[in-house]
Amino acid sequence: MIDTNIFQDKTAVYYTLGCKLNFSETSTIGKILREAGVRTARKGEKADICVVNTCSVTEVADKKCRQAIHRLVKQHPGAFVVVTGCYAQLKPDTVAKIEGVDVVLGAEQKKDLLQYLGNLQKHGTGEAYTSALKDIHSFAPSCSRGDRTRFFLKVQDGCDYYCSYCTIPFARGRSRNGSIASLVEQARQAAAEGGREIVLTGVNIGDFGKTTGETFFDLVKALDEVEGIERYRISSIEPNLLTEEIIEFVSRSKRFMPHFHIPLQSGSDEVLKLMRRRYDTALFASKVKKIKEAMPDSFIGVDVIVGTRGETEEYFEQAYEFIKGLDVTQLHVFSYSERPGTQALKIDHVVSPAEKHVRSQRLLELSEEKTRAFYARHIGQAMPVLLERSKPGTPMHGFTPNYIRVEVPHDDALDNQVVTVRLGDFNEDGTALSGIYNS
Repeated sequence: MIDTNIFQDKTAVYYTLGCKLNFSETSTIGKILREAGVRTARKGEKADICVVNTCSVTEVADKKCRQAIHRLVKQHPGAFVVVTGCYAQLKPDTVAKIEGVDVVLGAEQKKDLLQYLGNLQKHGTGEAYTSALKDIHSFAPSCSRGDRTRFFLKVQDGCDYYCSYCTIPFARGRSRNGSIASLVEQARQAAAEGGREIVLTGVNIGDFGKTTGETFFDLVKALDEVEGIERYRISSIEPNLLTEEIIEFVSRSKRFMPHFHIPLQSGSDEVLKLMRRRYDTALFASKVKKIKEAMPDSFIGVDVIVGTRGETEEYFEQAYEFIKGLDVTQLHVFSYSERPGTQALKIDHVVSPAEKHVRSQRLLELSEEKTRAFYARHIGQAMPVLLERSKPGTPMHGFTPNYIRVEVPHDDALDNQVVTVRLGDFNEDGTALSGIYNS
């Protein structure tokens, strides 16, 4: 039994890097500390505890993690510093040696954070607590409210895919999940707390069911019946796991939005083989075609990595032309980063940083063209928007079902409400300038 008296009236700050799943898990850590008596530090207030939830998807991410830790140690002198997340699992000894760090918690330990805080006395040197990859088994539930109106529901963790460029399976462990019954209950609780929208998060959510013998499609159907939740969004799903039955169900769903995020990574079949991806461009194109046939106005976001080992100029040009021909809305472009211990390091042909930048810029320009064209098709339409709280005197923002960001004049009565707006033109950051449509 943990004596929580030491935590009464203590303060904490939280810093999260990386994916939506990390933000969800940080929120759950915050909830654990609040229930123990710790409150979140106010702006400018020195904290007693600093929690950093790290990412390690690229070398740049590692660097940002180190910078964030140094910054928090400087801003909150004397605070007890806890570091967790993917970088902490992959490089625990490196993180533990950073000045000011007290405890480093791996993937299996972060859910039990309270047990590692002791009496909050600073350590002389950082102490790392991690488990070997084969011993990462637990699924820590997380359904957290974001900064605005939506909740993030963690449905799955870990990955069994071991793509040649990726370290996430080493940081997160094997694929595992909660039960549909437990996740439905968490969704109901979110609705009871005023949640209107839930984003389903995980590492490889389409692989849901490894632990419980259920399927992601079963989960989608069950969540669609939860009263009070008006909108669900699927954060990201592998193209080979996005089945036609899921697409068809979303197209007639009461609550799942016409919004998909699908990692492509490369539009070259040769590069996809080098990456050890589990599909080819023909399969990817067929999924996009199926979505657009069922939901012509759907938003489709696509992840692309440029400059991977083996991506010759010819392969990149093939990829560019393939992506150009896809009816997708937006590209999330990442430059390849060498990750220690990955199989990609054995591949010949290294792309220079300068060439990576050129290729990245070309794809970003293509993305801008596609996004602007998508937006332009919706100008003048009346669409429902779930509005988010904003500071008095500032515009309110929200999203249409197909993820167009909308701006309307401030009105406290509209916070967390779905209203119909007529989309006007778009400003420089891609937000539709709109007014409430009363007709």
